[in-house]
Amino acid sequence: MKRARLGIIGCGNISGIYFKSGQTFRNLEVVACADLLLERAQERAREYNVPKACSVAELLADPEIDIVVNLTVPKAHAEICLAALEAGKHVHVEKPLAVDRADGRRVVELAASKGLRVGAAPDTFLGGGLQTCRKLIDDGWIGEPVAATAFMLCHGHESWHPSPEFYYEKGGGPMFDMGPYYLTALVSLMGPVKRVTGATRITFPERVITSQPKYGKVVTVETPTHIAGVMEFASGAIGTIVTSFDVWAHQMPCIEIYGTEGSLSVPDPNGFGGPVRVRRMGASEWSLIPLTHGFAENSRGIGVADMAAAIEAGRPHRCSAELAFHVLDLMEGFHDAAREGRHYELQSVCERPAPLPINLPKDSVEP
Repeated sequence: MKRARLGIIGCGNISGIYFKSGQTFRNLEVVACADLLLERAQERAREYNVPKACSVAELLADPEIDIVVNLTVPKAHAEICLAALEAGKHVHVEKPLAVDRADGRRVVELAASKGLRVGAAPDTFLGGGLQTCRKLIDDGWIGEPVAATAFMLCHGHESWHPSPEFYYEKGGGPMFDMGPYYLTALVSLMGPVKRVTGATRITFPERVITSQPKYGKVVTVETPTHIAGVMEFASGAIGTIVTSFDVWAHQMPCIEIYGTEGSLSVPDPNGFGGPVRVRRMGASEWSLIPLTHGFAENSRGIGVADMAAAIEAGRPHRCSAELAFHVLDLMEGFHDAAREGRHYELQSVCERPAPLPINLPKDSVEP
């Protein structure tokens, strides 16, 4: 088995779990890390025994690195992905793939032209919770899926995040921040979407940061903070999604899928485990289903391990560029439809990613 050598760019809050994954999965090894603040990269390197902390340019020029893990802020995702691909490296990027279709398409097309792989978060759909849901659907427990609902409702991040400004810039907002988890889950469970429409609003034009160290700073909101979308899946099923940073409290489910023979309650797609419940036609109550798959704990980075295994085996990887671009197309489509008062026909399509096998070891996603 070949170990893929990783270089991590972006050593902020989310990076810790990727460094851990580089030590957990037996086909990965983190050999370098970089950040705009070299001290931060050096701190992570010491914390996780990474041999090299360096500048972004030095990391991209390092011939020892096979895969770049791009954990920069959303507006830098496409730029770093393109630079990594130009340097001849595969890349796995945090969500979203890019902040608009044009940049996302450039990433996908450059990778294809160079014969390189692009993977993208979220990889939470590979966790035990959503893989159990996938198996239940594939095995016919709820019959043919006819509809789905998804809700991600909160009041934003300025009360706890140390630097929440980017959540209210282009490429932020609840749809681009959390939508990838929900939409990737729905596409992995129900297949691609062919048409969407939506409505959006900015409820609070300014936000005041109440977390440290930027307490009191006023942030101008540049992107919609409440988005309601309707999806028509290629299968004929209809989906509804609402994402919001304008809601103080709610009692809505994360995701539910409704079939011809029953209903499925899907756990939080921002996690890897969680309760899976089914209520089949004729039943008087919901049944809790034991998870059929592993990786129910925080396993961010499993998508990188799967891509590394797929490169070696010559098979498709599950967190594919096509899936990530389809989700980007969806998210931008809701905004376009709302702004222009019309339906938006998706420009993209993707395959449902293959389900994971049952009984995989904790340190591997092979074969």
